[in-house]
This record gives sequence, C-alpha cells and structure tokens, in this order.
Amino acid sequence: MAGMRVCAIRVTPSGGIDMAHLKDMLEFRGDTGRNICLIPVSAHGTNPASAHMAGMRVCAIRVTPSGGIDMAHLKDMVSFGRRAQQEHFLPHADIPQHVRVFEEGAADVCELVHKHGGQVYLDGANMNAQVGLCRPGDYGSDVSHLNLHKTFCIPHGGGGPGMGPIGVKAHLAPFLPSHPVVDPLADLGDEAHSFGSVSAAPFGSSAILPISWAYIKMMGPKGLRRATQVAILNANYMSKKLDGHYKTLYKGERGLVAHEFIIDIRDMKKTANIEPGDIAKRLMDYGFHAPTMSWPVAGTLMIEPTESEDLQELDRFCEALISIRKEIKEIEDGTMDKRINPLKMAPHTQEVVISEEWNRPYSREQAAFPATFVKGETKIWPTVGRIDDQYGDKHLVCTCPPVLDDF
Repeated sequence: MAGMRVCAIRVTPSGGIDMAHLKDMLEFRGDTGRNICLIPVSAHGTNPASAHMAGMRVCAIRVTPSGGIDMAHLKDMVSFGRRAQQEHFLPHADIPQHVRVFEEGAADVCELVHKHGGQVYLDGANMNAQVGLCRPGDYGSDVSHLNLHKTFCIPHGGGGPGMGPIGVKAHLAPFLPSHPVVDPLADLGDEAHSFGSVSAAPFGSSAILPISWAYIKMMGPKGLRRATQVAILNANYMSKKLDGHYKTLYKGERGLVAHEFIIDIRDMKKTANIEPGDIAKRLMDYGFHAPTMSWPVAGTLMIEPTESEDLQELDRFCEALISIRKEIKEIEDGTMDKRINPLKMAPHTQEVVISEEWNRPYSREQAAFPATFVKGETKIWPTVGRIDDQYGDKHLVCTCPPVLDDF
C-alpha cells in the first residue's frame, strides 16, 4: 500500500472505519479545533456515519454531472474552513466514487487537503477497480481500508463478516489500535499513542483472513491485476450492451465507468409506472437475483458484474434486462395494462402458472419462460409471488411459536 503500515482493525457498527484513532491524533497534536470532515455526496452512507460517531462535523461536497468531485466546491469549503479557523479536514476521498466512475482528480484533491493541514481517507470498498493498477498512497491517501469481501474473496452477506486491514501512512502509525496480548505498536516504544484495543484478536479473525491470504497467493500479482482489469471490462461491456435500452447515469470524461455502473429507471416511473422493485421482481422470472436497488441514487439499479461471471452469463443478464425493457415499452405504448402486466405481477410462482384460472392479459409462457435461455429443465421457480414490501417493512410479524405458560 505504498509506504503504509498495515494493522488489522474492525469497522464500526454502521459498517465504516472507526475514525477514533484519527481524532486521537488531533488531540495529541493539540488540534482540538479541527473537527470538519468533508465527504462527497456520492460516498457510502457509512462514511459520514463513522465521522459523526467520532464527533466530527460532516460537510457534503457536491459532485459534477459526470460523477467526479466538484473541485470548485471543494476549494470553497476549504476556504470556509480557514476563515472559520477550523482548518482540519478529513475528506473521505471515495475513489472510484460510489457513482461508479474514477476520480481522475484524486491527486489534486489530496494535494489541496494536505495543503490545508488535513488528512485524506480512501474508502477501500472500491478497490476491486484498483488492485494491481494503482495504490492509494501514491496519489495521496493517508488512510485506507481494504474490504476483504468481493475484492479479496471472503463471503459477504447476511450482516457479515465485515473486516479487513486498514493501511495508514507512517505519521498515523503511532495512533493505531493496540492489544494487551500482542501489541502491533510495540516496536514504536514511547512514540506509540494508541487509543486502545478494538478487536478481541490482535490481527482480526483467524477463520476469515486465511481465505484472503490463499486467494492472493494463488492469484499472484499478475492474476490480481487481471481480475481488476476484467472487472472493469465487464462493467463497461454491459453498460455498452444496454446502451439504447437503459441510460447509464454516470460516466467518466472518456465515456467509461469503473467496475460498476448505474442504470436510470426514474423516467419509467413517469411513462409506465415502473420502479426498480418491479424490474427486480421480474428478473426472478428470468432466474436472476436483482442488482442493488435505489442506491446510491434513488430510482436506479446499480450493476456490478465483478470478474467472476463468464461472457455467457453477462449476455444472459443483459438479454433479460433488454427483454424487460421491451415489456416496459408495451406499457408505455398502451398495449399492456399499467396495473396488470408481467412486471407488476412478478414474480410468477409455479402454483400461479399451472392454476386452472388464468385471466391475465399476457400468456403463461411470457410469465414463466420469458426468454429462450429460460428452459423447463433449468427453470428456478420463485416460491412466493408479489408481496407488499412497504407494508412488510413497517409491520413486523413474529413467527415464533407461542410460549407455553406451563414452561
């Protein structure tokens, strides 16, 4: 990580980096008046949450229409900080941004912040587009975490596991967490000014970390670089293939995306009353789990193919989305009802499709086998049809068996 010292540290309950060690450094330096954290509006929500938990004041930085950090606004905010004599800034330079483009002005952002005595934190959630190609320390990051899920192969979902190494520049090393059994800062002697321990184990989970170690060893430097390149290639391939059917919301100056891209569904709400959730549920009829809905932008779908899927799978997913877009076009043209259509009635369970009664204005075949690659012998049947998501989110129902008084 380009001259960084690495020490395992857990994330906060909200999922972001625990910024207490940075705040501890400020207090040790006597910079108690520096409490502003500048964060782009495109950053993950855990970034401002972590800053708030550390007692910092968060100021949002605008992004340009192409998704990059608005340098003019950043300069204004830095100048405001100087005038208010709150000169310490800890911008989360989220590179590539969570709007899925590379921050081409990353080095300029870091230079500007450092010029005013601030520190730069890079959200390593997007290292899947950087490993083997660039290093956070080279373009000026002072702190960066590495998500081991996705980028380094550990499983992720269902609330965890969430962990990974955090790299810091040498000047922040004395403020990293310590440990009463094996102290990572022992060699620093009196220079160490740790705020304490954050993990039960000195270097994190011994059950999780070997997975990433084995992955890195087996892939090697060339393999890791190739994985990054393929992840970026896959995202751009799919964005281009869907062009003309869906609008990619943000692209870089060269018309490219990073390892993920966002398709805009917002106009379809106006023209066909179709929302991201309708497309997500319809994708189940094609045998796909939906991509991320309405984040980081409401009314969109964020697609991240990574390097793991082969070309045939990417093509099938694109074919499914294109087929769904044609169904939406039928609604827009008035040839399909706005309330009773394959999207609003999706997903279609086996019980519904084989029932004696079928009074919908589209065929059973269109409902259950909407594409040539969806075949009877490989069909994955949804077990539950359309439910009221919002009602379920607001009205929790306990399914636990009743407790007997005798017990």
